[in-house]
Amino acid sequence: MPKITYHTADGGQTEVDAPEGSTVMENAIKHMVPGIEAECGGACACATCHVYVDEAWASKTGEPEPMEEDMLDFAYDVKPTSRLSCQIKVTAELDGLVVHIPERQA
Repeated sequence: MPKITYHTADGGQTEVDAPEGSTVMENAIKHMVPGIEAECGGACACATCHVYVDEAWASKTGEPEPMEEDMLDFAYDVKPTSRLSCQIKVTAELDGLVVHIPERQA
């Protein structure tokens, strides 16, 4: 099962086993990772699951689709590797994925 490491703004770290086909957001919620609110439940209708994909993983997670890009306009402190974690599907290729959670959500 792929592993995902979440780094919080306060220096905390949580590593989880993530089933393939799930999303980075679903796994954060399931494991109560602080800083991921996911108010819309993964419908890409808010920006409260915003993460920064570690630069080493940015090419493997891909670019945001137009709808996600629109929602990122509402996120706090958007950076080039910003993504909504509800839009990143877990695959075997993402084993070891590292994401960083912003100081706050939108």
